[in-house]
Amino acid sequence: MQIPLLNLALSAIPVLLLIGIYAHWRLPLLTSLHALMRMLFQLLLIGYLLVYLFSSENMWMILLILFFMVLVSSHIALRTIPHHRRALFRYAFASIGLAGGAVLALVVVGVLQASPWYDPRIIVPLGGMIFANALTNISLAAERMESELQRGVDFITARNTAFNAAMIPIVNSLFAVGLVALPGMMTGQILSGVSPLVAVRYQIMVMCMVFASSGLATALFLIWTRSVFISMREN
Repeated sequence: MQIPLLNLALSAIPVLLLIGIYAHWRLPLLTSLHALMRMLFQLLLIGYLLVYLFSSENMWMILLILFFMVLVSSHIALRTIPHHRRALFRYAFASIGLAGGAVLALVVVGVLQASPWYDPRIIVPLGGMIFANALTNISLAAERMESELQRGVDFITARNTAFNAAMIPIVNSLFAVGLVALPGMMTGQILSGVSPLVAVRYQIMVMCMVFASSGLATALFLIWTRSVFISMREN
Protein backbone atom coordinates (compact mmCIF):
# COMPACT_ATOMS: atom_id res chain seq x y z
CA MET A 1 0.00 0.00 0.00
CA GLN A 2 1.72 3.16 -1.23
CA ILE A 3 1.09 6.51 0.47
CA PRO A 4 0.64 9.40 -1.99
CA LEU A 5 2.64 12.51 -1.11
CA LEU A 6 -0.53 14.57 -0.66
CA ASN A 7 -1.86 12.04 1.84
CA LEU A 8 1.49 11.96 3.60
CA ALA A 9 1.32 15.75 4.00
CA LEU A 10 -1.80 15.29 6.15
CA SER A 11 0.39 13.78 8.89
CA ALA A 12 1.99 17.22 9.29
CA ILE A 13 -1.27 18.79 10.55
CA PRO A 14 -0.95 17.61 14.19
CA VAL A 15 2.75 18.46 14.03
CA LEU A 16 1.86 22.06 13.14
CA LEU A 17 -0.59 22.16 16.05
CA LEU A 18 2.17 21.03 18.41
CA ILE A 19 4.53 23.66 17.02
CA GLY A 20 1.83 26.23 17.71
CA ILE A 21 1.74 25.13 21.36
CA TYR A 22 5.53 25.46 21.56
CA ALA A 23 5.33 28.98 20.19
CA HIS A 24 2.37 30.07 22.34
CA TRP A 25 3.96 28.78 25.53
CA ARG A 26 7.32 30.30 24.54
CA LEU A 27 9.13 27.00 24.80
CA PRO A 28 12.42 26.30 22.96
CA LEU A 29 11.04 25.69 19.48
CA LEU A 30 14.25 25.65 17.47
CA THR A 31 15.40 22.30 18.89
CA SER A 32 12.14 20.60 17.88
CA LEU A 33 12.19 22.19 14.41
CA HIS A 34 15.80 21.14 13.98
CA ALA A 35 14.91 17.59 15.01
CA LEU A 36 11.99 17.49 12.53
CA MET A 37 14.12 18.78 9.66
CA ARG A 38 16.87 16.29 10.47
CA MET A 39 14.32 13.50 10.62
CA LEU A 40 13.04 14.31 7.13
CA PHE A 41 16.52 14.64 5.66
CA GLN A 42 17.87 11.53 7.37
CA LEU A 43 14.94 9.32 6.36
CA LEU A 44 15.10 10.45 2.75
CA LEU A 45 18.85 9.87 2.74
CA ILE A 46 18.61 6.41 4.31
CA GLY A 47 15.83 5.50 1.88
CA TYR A 48 18.10 6.06 -1.11
CA LEU A 49 21.04 4.47 0.70
CA LEU A 50 19.06 1.32 1.52
CA VAL A 51 17.96 0.99 -2.10
CA TYR A 52 21.64 0.99 -3.05
CA LEU A 53 22.61 -1.43 -0.27
CA PHE A 54 19.83 -3.89 -1.09
CA SER A 55 20.97 -4.04 -4.69
CA SER A 56 24.72 -4.30 -4.02
CA GLU A 57 24.89 -6.57 -0.92
CA ASN A 58 28.49 -5.52 -0.31
CA MET A 59 29.62 -6.94 3.05
CA TRP A 60 32.21 -4.25 3.78
CA MET A 61 29.80 -1.48 2.93
CA ILE A 62 27.23 -2.95 5.33
CA LEU A 63 29.81 -3.30 8.12
CA LEU A 64 30.82 0.32 7.52
CA ILE A 65 27.17 1.37 7.83
CA LEU A 66 26.86 -0.49 11.15
CA PHE A 67 30.09 1.13 12.40
CA PHE A 68 28.75 4.56 11.44
CA MET A 69 25.45 3.83 13.23
CA VAL A 70 27.30 2.96 16.45
CA LEU A 71 29.47 6.08 16.08
CA VAL A 72 26.47 8.38 15.69
CA SER A 73 24.56 6.59 18.46
CA SER A 74 27.46 7.18 20.87
CA HIS A 75 27.54 10.88 19.99
CA ILE A 76 23.78 11.36 20.41
CA ALA A 77 23.74 9.39 23.69
CA LEU A 78 25.96 12.00 25.36
CA ARG A 79 24.17 15.02 23.91
CA THR A 80 22.76 16.03 27.31
CA ILE A 81 26.06 15.68 29.19
CA PRO A 82 27.80 19.08 29.37
CA HIS A 83 31.11 17.93 30.87
CA HIS A 84 33.67 15.21 30.08
CA ARG A 85 31.76 14.24 26.94
CA ARG A 86 34.96 13.40 25.11
CA ALA A 87 36.16 11.13 27.93
CA LEU A 88 32.80 9.33 28.05
CA PHE A 89 32.47 8.93 24.29
CA ARG A 90 34.81 5.96 23.87
CA TYR A 91 33.00 4.08 26.64
CA ALA A 92 29.61 4.77 25.05
CA PHE A 93 30.95 3.59 21.70
CA ALA A 94 32.44 0.42 23.19
CA SER A 95 29.29 -0.35 25.22
CA ILE A 96 26.88 0.07 22.31
CA GLY A 97 29.21 -1.68 19.87
CA LEU A 98 29.97 -4.68 22.09
CA ALA A 99 26.57 -5.33 23.67
CA GLY A 100 24.57 -4.31 20.62
CA GLY A 101 26.84 -6.13 18.20
CA ALA A 102 26.77 -9.35 20.22
CA VAL A 103 22.99 -9.41 20.48
CA LEU A 104 22.63 -8.49 16.80
CA ALA A 105 24.96 -11.33 15.80
CA LEU A 106 23.00 -13.82 17.92
CA VAL A 107 19.68 -12.77 16.40
CA VAL A 108 20.87 -12.65 12.79
CA VAL A 109 22.93 -15.86 12.84
CA GLY A 110 21.18 -17.91 15.54
CA VAL A 111 17.52 -16.89 15.50
CA LEU A 112 16.90 -15.82 11.90
CA GLN A 113 19.76 -17.83 10.36
CA ALA A 114 20.16 -15.20 7.64
CA SER A 115 21.99 -16.24 4.49
CA PRO A 116 24.23 -14.44 3.92
CA TRP A 117 24.64 -13.23 7.49
CA TYR A 118 25.20 -9.66 6.28
CA ASP A 119 21.88 -9.50 4.39
CA PRO A 120 21.18 -5.74 4.52
CA ARG A 121 17.40 -6.26 4.60
CA ILE A 122 17.84 -7.95 7.97
CA ILE A 123 20.97 -6.67 9.65
CA VAL A 124 20.55 -2.92 9.01
CA PRO A 125 16.97 -2.51 10.35
CA LEU A 126 17.64 -4.75 13.35
CA GLY A 127 20.91 -2.97 14.05
CA GLY A 128 19.06 0.33 13.95
CA MET A 129 16.55 -0.88 16.56
CA ILE A 130 19.32 -2.12 18.84
CA PHE A 131 21.58 0.92 18.62
CA ALA A 132 18.73 3.44 18.92
CA ASN A 133 17.40 1.88 22.11
CA ALA A 134 20.89 1.48 23.55
CA LEU A 135 21.70 5.15 22.97
CA THR A 136 18.51 6.20 24.75
CA ASN A 137 19.36 4.03 27.73
CA ILE A 138 22.93 5.31 27.96
CA SER A 139 21.74 8.90 27.63
CA LEU A 140 19.30 8.47 30.52
CA ALA A 141 21.87 6.62 32.62
CA ALA A 142 24.61 9.19 32.07
CA GLU A 143 22.37 12.13 32.91
CA ARG A 144 20.99 10.46 36.04
CA MET A 145 24.47 9.32 37.12
CA GLU A 146 25.81 12.84 36.88
CA SER A 147 22.92 14.33 38.86
CA GLU A 148 23.12 11.65 41.58
CA LEU A 149 26.86 12.14 42.09
CA GLN A 150 26.41 15.91 42.22
CA ARG A 151 23.98 15.36 45.11
CA GLY A 152 26.76 13.58 47.01
CA VAL A 153 25.42 10.03 46.60
CA ASP A 154 28.05 7.27 46.70
CA PHE A 155 28.99 5.64 43.40
CA ILE A 156 27.27 2.26 43.89
CA THR A 157 23.95 3.84 44.86
CA ALA A 158 24.21 6.36 42.02
CA ARG A 159 25.04 3.57 39.54
CA ASN A 160 22.08 1.44 40.59
CA THR A 161 19.72 4.43 40.51
CA ALA A 162 20.97 5.45 37.08
CA PHE A 163 20.60 1.91 35.73
CA ASN A 164 17.03 1.57 37.04
CA ALA A 165 16.07 4.98 35.64
CA ALA A 166 17.53 4.12 32.23
CA MET A 167 15.60 0.85 32.08
CA ILE A 168 12.18 2.42 32.83
CA PRO A 169 11.20 3.11 29.17
CA ILE A 170 12.01 -0.37 27.89
CA VAL A 171 10.46 -2.09 30.93
CA ASN A 172 7.30 0.00 30.45
CA SER A 173 7.21 -1.07 26.80
CA LEU A 174 7.38 -4.73 27.91
CA PHE A 175 4.36 -4.16 30.14
CA ALA A 176 2.45 -2.27 27.43
CA VAL A 177 3.14 -4.43 24.37
CA GLY A 178 0.04 -6.25 23.20
CA LEU A 179 -2.24 -4.45 25.68
CA VAL A 180 -1.61 -0.78 24.95
CA ALA A 181 0.59 -0.82 21.86
CA LEU A 182 1.45 -2.92 18.83
CA PRO A 183 5.11 -2.04 18.22
CA GLY A 184 6.51 -0.90 14.90
CA MET A 185 7.71 -4.19 13.46
CA MET A 186 4.50 -6.03 14.33
CA THR A 187 2.32 -3.23 13.00
CA GLY A 188 4.31 -3.04 9.76
CA GLN A 189 4.07 -6.78 9.20
CA ILE A 190 0.33 -6.86 9.86
CA LEU A 191 -0.23 -3.92 7.49
CA SER A 192 1.76 -5.79 4.82
CA GLY A 193 -0.51 -8.83 5.16
CA VAL A 194 1.57 -11.13 7.38
CA SER A 195 -0.36 -13.37 9.78
CA PRO A 196 -0.58 -11.83 13.30
CA LEU A 197 0.71 -15.12 14.74
CA VAL A 198 3.87 -14.85 12.63
CA ALA A 199 4.21 -11.15 13.47
CA VAL A 200 3.98 -11.98 17.19
CA ARG A 201 7.02 -14.28 16.96
CA TYR A 202 9.07 -11.56 15.32
CA GLN A 203 7.95 -9.03 17.91
CA ILE A 204 8.93 -11.33 20.78
CA MET A 205 12.36 -11.64 19.21
CA VAL A 206 12.62 -7.86 18.87
CA MET A 207 11.50 -7.13 22.45
CA CYS A 208 14.00 -9.63 23.90
CA MET A 209 16.69 -8.25 21.61
CA VAL A 210 16.09 -4.62 22.57
CA PHE A 211 15.67 -5.32 26.29
CA ALA A 212 18.91 -7.32 26.52
CA SER A 213 21.08 -5.11 24.32
CA SER A 214 19.93 -1.88 25.99
CA GLY A 215 20.42 -3.25 29.50
CA LEU A 216 23.81 -4.80 28.76
CA ALA A 217 25.08 -1.67 27.00
CA THR A 218 23.97 0.47 29.95
CA ALA A 219 25.60 -1.84 32.49
CA LEU A 220 28.89 -1.87 30.58
CA PHE A 221 28.83 1.92 30.23
CA LEU A 222 28.25 2.47 33.95
CA ILE A 223 30.95 -0.02 34.92
CA TRP A 224 33.58 1.34 32.52
CA THR A 225 32.95 5.02 33.30
CA ARG A 226 33.34 4.77 37.07
CA SER A 227 36.61 6.70 37.19
CA VAL A 228 35.32 9.40 34.83
CA PHE A 229 32.17 10.07 36.86
CA ILE A 230 34.07 10.05 40.15
CA SER A 231 36.52 12.61 38.78
CA MET A 232 33.55 14.72 37.63
CA ARG A 233 32.23 14.78 41.20
CA GLU A 234 35.63 15.68 42.65
CA ASN A 235 35.99 18.57 40.22
